[in-house]
Amino acid sequence: METKQPNSEFFDESQSIQVIREMIQVSQKKLKNDGVLFILWGWVMFYNYISSYVLREVVTTYQFKKGFEYFGTGLGIFSFAFTIYYLFRNNRKVTTYIGISLRYVWVSLIACLSLTNIIMFHVLQKFNVELQHPILMLFIAFAIVVTGGILRYRLLIFGGIVFGILAYTCSYLSIEWQALCEAAAWLIAFIIPGHILYAKRKS
Repeated sequence: METKQPNSEFFDESQSIQVIREMIQVSQKKLKNDGVLFILWGWVMFYNYISSYVLREVVTTYQFKKGFEYFGTGLGIFSFAFTIYYLFRNNRKVTTYIGISLRYVWVSLIACLSLTNIIMFHVLQKFNVELQHPILMLFIAFAIVVTGGILRYRLLIFGGIVFGILAYTCSYLSIEWQALCEAAAWLIAFIIPGHILYAKRKS
């Protein structure tokens, strides 16, 4: 009996490791399939900040400005509608501990972003946008790095690190250049990884 116990414990440990690897693979596969959402929201946020920079720094007509604003509003509405449709159509329920962990990470991120705005307004008695951008970007960078670490995706980890570096860079910039810097962050951390992940969905 004594000689069989270590073998049983070793088997249980190996089995646990295998289960964890399988969960990671399942979550990675799901992330590849959902890369379209990375692409979509990456472009939405990129457009939001690049248009903010253009409208502030480039002299445009009233019609051109309104066109940018209407297109941005329409893009946001379409993105929300498509995301809801995509999730219902695929009916992908989170069934692994890793998937559940990622869901908590991103839900917590949204909650922290909201609370940060509330706290900053309470302390400063105003919205300091030049301070707000870098701080919120740091939260997003943290979530991206954690997601990449859980899924063992170096591309996401790299994107999150770059997002964090650009957040620090934003603290030295004016609001106009912060918008351009944040647009670059979404391009590097979401759009490029999203296209790569979605391209690999059949592999």
